[in-house]
Amino acid sequence: MKFTPETYRIPDKPMTSFIDSEEIWNYIHTTISTKEKVREIIVKSLSKKRLNLEEVAVLINADDPELIEEIKEGAKTLKKTIYGNRIVLFAPLYVGSKCANNCTYCGFRASNKEVVRKTLNDQELISEVEALEENGQKRLILVYGEHAHYSPEYIAHTVKVAYSVRKGNGEIRRININAAPMEIDGFKTIKEAGIGTFQVFQETYNREAYKTYHLSGKKADFDYRLTSLDRAQEAGLDDVGIGALFGLYDWRFEVLGLIRHTNHLEACYNVGPHTISFPRIKDASSLNLGDKYFVSDEDFTKLIAILRLAVPYTGMILTAREPEKLRNEIIQYGVSQIDGGTKLELGSYSKTEKEEQNLNNEQFKINDDRSLNDIIDELLDQEMIPSFCTSCYRRGRTGEHFMEFSVPGFIKRFCTPNAILTMAEYIEDYAPEQTAIKGWKAIEKNIETLEDDKIKKSVLEKIEKIKAGERDLYY
Repeated sequence: MKFTPETYRIPDKPMTSFIDSEEIWNYIHTTISTKEKVREIIVKSLSKKRLNLEEVAVLINADDPELIEEIKEGAKTLKKTIYGNRIVLFAPLYVGSKCANNCTYCGFRASNKEVVRKTLNDQELISEVEALEENGQKRLILVYGEHAHYSPEYIAHTVKVAYSVRKGNGEIRRININAAPMEIDGFKTIKEAGIGTFQVFQETYNREAYKTYHLSGKKADFDYRLTSLDRAQEAGLDDVGIGALFGLYDWRFEVLGLIRHTNHLEACYNVGPHTISFPRIKDASSLNLGDKYFVSDEDFTKLIAILRLAVPYTGMILTAREPEKLRNEIIQYGVSQIDGGTKLELGSYSKTEKEEQNLNNEQFKINDDRSLNDIIDELLDQEMIPSFCTSCYRRGRTGEHFMEFSVPGFIKRFCTPNAILTMAEYIEDYAPEQTAIKGWKAIEKNIETLEDDKIKKSVLEKIEKIKAGERDLYY
């Protein structure tokens, strides 16, 4: 039975939430972590079976450095087994910074009078997309403040504008959305515009902590936000992304909250989240939160490895909030998507000169400002294959159909060939000479790993077509 709108909102009665703080804390406080248990759980995860809350709690409570290293190695192995060595690249594009909410951790909060409010007009949006295409981007996530101006109709319009832009061989093939929760009709409107994943981050899954950070605005309603992706599913938008903002509350609680949310979506809709995000609190305009729940690099790395083991089939996104050195380490432990060449100030991609970050013009501070090509170079040096693949979304492998392929690990059959083909496009159209040399070597090496001779032959044929000028070839 599906989780219907009537289930999550009963007038004048408190909602029965699928997030039970007492249950989560009970797992954290009572679950015993032993070497035997930890190793059994890693083996289970490596068989591509999702972990339950108790098993995740065992991994969380593991404090032996040897076991933590085994958790990381397990996550690394699992990632390679399911996704191969490819990393999907994307860019965030901020469309509007107006916001009606007052969230104490966010530079765009309504009470912050220092931040500069801006909404891109159509021509400015086109200029930004052209600049991104000229760098080789194929995948965007459009980001909007939570404001009445950014209605479902407005968002759908901006999506259509962005999809329409062509600059040389450039085009945007997938647009994901990070915006305010909507009603079912609103989700239907943006689905019809052809979006990919719709992200809504709960920020913190602890109800009491949530109240302390969300002082006013529609976002102050914990339950409305928590059930937003149920409404998306009811609208037929089955490609959704969840996340928590680490640093607002105890990281152990948030990890179990993410797993509980995943369980809920699976139980009600037979499909878990397409992606999980785990941003850490960073500097923002006029921000003063303290460091009570600060997540250390050590704990951050551990929790990412745990999430990879907990939900083997789900994409995991690591953003430019984190510095270059840490990103290069963490992507080994289960990350499947990262942003590159990131700029957060509205209208900044189309500027010709690089400028220092101004937190009064941005939502938060980024710590990895490398160009897209610099990141591609680094990935190639780490023997990874950069990917701009959009095939699952365009072949209809979303929602339950995505699960059919990804849960057993078959998605690797598509990921590696498509990564190779999109990398070949990037080399032909955008790569400097040194990157091209490394890129072709990586492509040759990855082609040799393809086990299916028919696919290998087909990939080689498609590469020749790309060299001859064809584009957008995929499986």
